[in-house]
Amino acid sequence: MEASRVLLGLLVEAFVPEGEPLVVGVNETLERRQGKKIAAKGIYRDPVRSSHAHFVKTSALRWASVTLLASIPWASRVWALPFLSALAPSERYCRERGKRHEQITEWAWQLLLLLRRWHPEREIVAVGDGGYASLKLLDRCRRLSNPIT
Repeated sequence: MEASRVLLGLLVEAFVPEGEPLVVGVNETLERRQGKKIAAKGIYRDPVRSSHAHFVKTSALRWASVTLLASIPWASRVWALPFLSALAPSERYCRERGKRHEQITEWAWQLLLLLRRWHPEREIVAVGDGGYASLKLLDRCRRLSNPIT
């Protein structure tokens, strides 16, 4: 986590002018892994191999990640610069170990809360796909953005 905090500080210093909001992308990625010792993997829809008409499942580890969305001076578009990720174990893995399974929106909330702790003075704009369309997550982010007086 400390390396992520330092990396984000360097990225912000290089690409986000003072006073500008931190625009971050929240997403998950699948890491396809094989082997008996890789226990936290689950069965997920493979977004790369699937289409609207064809559903493909894959065995993989799921990582929740946060990227800084920044305009790079020498590029003609916004780049997603990853700085923080967390393993989001499968429901089966949690059940077998007697742990509570957390939805991907819960992982996103934890990562955004950490980001808020690292940069309490900056406005944060979080962008995610439809998998993060949760009223609970939206309400938490809204309450977090309003300072407590």
